[in-house]
Amino acid sequence: METLTTTTLLRECIRAQRAQGRRIGFVPTMGNLHAGHLQLVRQATTLADYVVVSIFVNPMQFGPSEDFATYPRTFDADKVALQAEGVDLLFMPEVREIYTDDLEQVTRVEVPGFEGDLCGRFRPGFFTGIATVVTGLFNRVQPDIAVFGEKDYQQLVMIKRMVRDLCMPIEVHGVETVREPDGLAMSSRNGYLDVAERAGAAQLYQVLGEVKAGLEAGGRDFAALEQQAMERLLEAGFKPDYVSIREQDSLRVPGPGSSQLVVLAAATLGTTRLIDNIRLSVT
Repeated sequence: METLTTTTLLRECIRAQRAQGRRIGFVPTMGNLHAGHLQLVRQATTLADYVVVSIFVNPMQFGPSEDFATYPRTFDADKVALQAEGVDLLFMPEVREIYTDDLEQVTRVEVPGFEGDLCGRFRPGFFTGIATVVTGLFNRVQPDIAVFGEKDYQQLVMIKRMVRDLCMPIEVHGVETVREPDGLAMSSRNGYLDVAERAGAAQLYQVLGEVKAGLEAGGRDFAALEQQAMERLLEAGFKPDYVSIREQDSLRVPGPGSSQLVVLAAATLGTTRLIDNIRLSVT
């Protein structure tokens, strides 16, 4: 596995692979890799001939009071894991390689409808930060295929829309959330949970399952189901930001004929903000 840190060398390498007719697969990450990330890598290896993984902790998607400085960085372990998965190229740029100017002066990419809604309501600038960095990484790697996890469902929907709207020649693939045995979605931030918090964290997914069951049983009072779920999370010790039932493809509030739904939630346990979702079909 080759490790590069500059755009110039990355492009030279990609150009050489394309000259040999290889399809390029790409998995962008912020590192601190777990089994969920590695499942994305495995999916990329089945879809492409040459797989690039990036590790870049993106300062633009962190708010002033968020954990950019303390976000876990486990670069040596990440390299070992990626090499074991057969990754061809690891791109590990410094911040100044991605954002040559002061962050306040950098051109931004914004996908309408995400700032101010769901996670965007509680993390201003978050989705713009993601759209901006992913666009920059796409322009550097120029992949044929990009793979993202469904745990970050809003991010996945946003990136698919961005790729469509900007006519990027990239296939975006989502991979099902990888979970711990008790149902907790794997996340780099799970390491912030103490023992007692970790024992209760899986209740987030359990509550989503209860909403799903209510919908499958014919419940259509979405607001009531969401409110019940919020109350359940409060009882379990969470501080919920939202529980919301949306359409899968658009993330719009469902209408009478909506059948493909996703239930999304974000809640803080202790000091750790967790997100999760569950999809379903109704008639």
